[in-house]
Amino acid sequence: MSQRTRWLLLLVLPALFWAGNALIARASVGQIPPVALNFWRWAVALLLLLPFTGGDLWRHRAVLLARWPHLIAQGLVSVTAYNALLYLALQTTTAINATLVGSSLPLMVLVLGRFWLDEPIRPRAVAGIVVSAAGLVVVVSKGAPAQLLELGLARGDGVMLLATLSWALYSVMLKRYPMPVPSYTLLTALMIVGVAAILPFYLWELAAGAVLDPSPRNLAVIAYTALFASLAAYYFWNKGVVIVGAATAGQYTYLIPLFAAILAVLLLDEEFHAFHGLGAALIFGGIALAGRGPATRPGGAASRA
Repeated sequence: MSQRTRWLLLLVLPALFWAGNALIARASVGQIPPVALNFWRWAVALLLLLPFTGGDLWRHRAVLLARWPHLIAQGLVSVTAYNALLYLALQTTTAINATLVGSSLPLMVLVLGRFWLDEPIRPRAVAGIVVSAAGLVVVVSKGAPAQLLELGLARGDGVMLLATLSWALYSVMLKRYPMPVPSYTLLTALMIVGVAAILPFYLWELAAGAVLDPSPRNLAVIAYTALFASLAAYYFWNKGVVIVGAATAGQYTYLIPLFAAILAVLLLDEEFHAFHGLGAALIFGGIALAGRGPATRPGGAASRA
C-alpha cells in the first residue's frame, strides 16, 4: 500500500473524531457545563502539547509577537468562540442537526473570501450557495420552511450557525494573515490565547452554580475531547493535507455529519428524518456545485479545533 493510499484511509479518522466530539457533547448535556467542557478540553490538550512545542514556541516568539493582533483574533474565533458556541448549540439541538448546519462551512468561507480576500465567486458558485442555503432551511425548519417564518430559528441551530461563521472567519484569517511557524507551534499559541480567553467565562459559569462533577465518566469525556478531537484529529488532518492535498482532504469533512448521524441514531436514540436526508442532499449538492471549477476555496486546509 502506497503512502498516499494509506493516508487516504487515515483521513477518515479526523472526521470520525470530530463527529464523536459533537456526539459526546450532546450526550453530556446536563452533566458537563458547556464552558467547562471547552475550558478543560483545551487546558488538558495544552498541557499535553506544551512539553513538545514549548521550545519551538520560544524560538518563534519574535514572529508571533510581531503578529499578535492576528494571533489573538485567530485564537478567539477558533479555540474560544467556535468550540464554546458548538457546545452551547448542542444543549438545545441534536448532534445530527448541529453537524448538518456545520457542513455549510465551505459556503461561508466562499462568501467571506469574496468580501475579505477579493476572490471572485463564479456563477456556478452562486447557484451552489443558493442550493445549500435551501438545504439549511430544510434542516433548521425540520422540513417546514413556512413554519420557520412564524416560529423563528431554533436556538441551538442559530447558535450553530454562529459557530460555523466563527470557524469560517478563522479559515479565511489563515489565508489573509498567515503565520510562518510550524503548525503545532501555531496550535500551541492559539491554545494559550484561547484558554486565557475562556477562563473568565468559565469562572462566571462556576459563580453561576454550574459546577463540573469530576466523575470518571466526565473525566473520560474531557480526555476524549483533548486527546482525540483535538490533538489526534489535528495530527491526522495536517499530515493528510500535506500528503494528499487540501482539496482532497477537504472532501473528508463531509463525512462528519454522516458519522454523527449514524452514531447519534445508534447511541443517542436520535431520529433521522426525511428532512435530514433532503437537507443533507441539498447542502452537499450545493457545495459540490460551488466547488467545481479551477478556483480554490480559501481556508480549505483549515482543521476544526
